[in-house]
Amino acid sequence: MADLTLAHELALLGYDDAGVNRLGAPHLGFGLAGALLLELALAGRVTVADGRLVVTGTDPLGTPLLDDALARIATDPKRRRPRDWVRLLAKDLPDRVLDGLVEAGVLRRESDRVLWVFPRTRYPSPTGAEPVVETQARQRMLAAVSSDGPVEPRTAALVSLTRAVGLDRKLFRDLPRSQVKRRLAEISEGSWASEATKRAIADTQAAVIAATTAASTAAIMTTTTA
Repeated sequence: MADLTLAHELALLGYDDAGVNRLGAPHLGFGLAGALLLELALAGRVTVADGRLVVTGTDPLGTPLLDDALARIATDPKRRRPRDWVRLLAKDLPDRVLDGLVEAGVLRRESDRVLWVFPRTRYPSPTGAEPVVETQARQRMLAAVSSDGPVEPRTAALVSLTRAVGLDRKLFRDLPRSQVKRRLAEISEGSWASEATKRAIADTQAAVIAATTAASTAAIMTTTTA
């Protein structure tokens, strides 16, 4: 898949081998929206100023997911915070990202029913084995967290995303937790990006965490009062 984005990589990591979303519907959407913002920040198209997301360049990147998000941000009359854009971009985003992976042959779509009643759509690998692009993403992140060397920008951004949505404990479960925690902090504070880009990434990460936490709290309250 030539135009694999951070959002595509995060979606692959967010689904288990059976093709089931292990993050939950709202959490995956928020994570994918954050991935779009991080990719735009790395490409020099957006930054954060005074807590608001600011467009710094409108040249298309050639990837529909990113270009559509950039155009939407650029034409919005309001100066919104990263957390606002995480929520706005999340709607229908998982479907678009997964459709792209299916069209590229990385995943396949299967519809069935749980207990013969509840409809479910799964996205397993066509071969039954982990997609090569997912394996490559895992290896990049594992190498980054296992070592003490510099980390290339997109890998550092992907690591920050997995941390924001809570995937880090699953992805690095074979490493000592203290090492993972220390290394994740080092990667976030490293010299792999400009200060403006790192600020945009930090704010986006915080926005994803805030959105997923709010969704989890709302779900718990609904269950408790039901």
